[in-house]
Amino acid sequence: MRSFSLFTILLLCFAILLVDVIAFYWLQSITTLISSPLLKTAIHLLFWVFTIGLIAAILILKLTLDNINPRRKQLLISSLYGLTVSSFIPKIIFVIIISILFFTKTIVPENVSLIIIPTIGLFSGFLPFFVIVYAIFKAVYHFKIYHQNLHFKHLPKSFEGLKIVHISDIHLGGFNYRFKILERAVKQINELKPDLIVFTGDLVNNYAWELIGWDKIFKQLEAKKGKYAVLGNHDYGDYSQWESNEEKLKNFNEIKHFFKKINFKLLLNSSDIIEVNQEKIAVVGVENWGYPPFKQYGNLEDAIKNVKNIPFKILLSHDPSHWGEEVVEATNIALTLSGHTHGMQFALNYKDFKWSPIKYKFKHWVGLYRNKEQYLYVNRGLGWLGFPGRIGMRPEITCIKLLS
Repeated sequence: MRSFSLFTILLLCFAILLVDVIAFYWLQSITTLISSPLLKTAIHLLFWVFTIGLIAAILILKLTLDNINPRRKQLLISSLYGLTVSSFIPKIIFVIIISILFFTKTIVPENVSLIIIPTIGLFSGFLPFFVIVYAIFKAVYHFKIYHQNLHFKHLPKSFEGLKIVHISDIHLGGFNYRFKILERAVKQINELKPDLIVFTGDLVNNYAWELIGWDKIFKQLEAKKGKYAVLGNHDYGDYSQWESNEEKLKNFNEIKHFFKKINFKLLLNSSDIIEVNQEKIAVVGVENWGYPPFKQYGNLEDAIKNVKNIPFKILLSHDPSHWGEEVVEATNIALTLSGHTHGMQFALNYKDFKWSPIKYKFKHWVGLYRNKEQYLYVNRGLGWLGFPGRIGMRPEITCIKLLS
């Protein structure tokens, strides 16, 4: 909430109150069907207790934010965010649906509309509520493995069938030290028996203290030929206020050091060569590169300068925007792996159709993209940020097999 002004928070509270006033108006038309005055009063009372409590909590958190311990702050903000979404969105849908039904009820006999309108109205509110609750308490850690077989004409024969497990956007602060949850993902990764494990950034939300105790979990990850990582926009500490530049730098250095502790090679505008039977491929990693307001620490030219003579390259770059700007047709990089978007943690999926509002911000927002002989894969992320849930966008472990 630090990034939002008090005026913005007051506008949010006013919007919540306005929607709830309208929702309560329509709710009264439904509760008139309840014969028990006590039950009716209890429903009305609970409605306003929740509304006033939510608005009060938002305002109190905003006013006391600077004095709250950062570890508690992160949990409080995400919890309140989830509570606001699970309340606000279903009520908006309820108001819209029941308003439409009411103003078109002339086409339905009055004795029928007395039953149909309240029933559909309640359903329109409760269904989104239960979907959001499921997203928060179940789907958010319902890890899914996505398999991709990618064919390359110039893949060295010694690397035929190379298996890469790609993970991204863990945001460890959101796990709140619930180690067993991430252990499930680690077990799923190890069962794939990967040759390489690559991580494409956003290990934390902001702070190095989010990493405490997690080294024991990450050390369990096993890869035959190596483990590589790059940084994401959240790993630089740019979204927090620091007492000094030295404090920010100390936080950043601790995050970088964590990768050494867990035996991941952190590629900071650099590359590494993997050799099998005298044949080579290169793994290249750039620091975060994105459109403003995201900062551009990445330098692709520096990253590839030592591996230009190696035909087959894999690039790790957190933000998929980088692919279209500096990679496609400007380099001979065969495969780029990214994350960053989370697929907005919300999507509508039906067979081959997928849609999310994030597609209007990012041209490449989830899954596999191809331009001639160059590929980009955008991982959905393993953790979450902001809304503590996922709807139609399960947390992802990607298993990529390279084939000729």
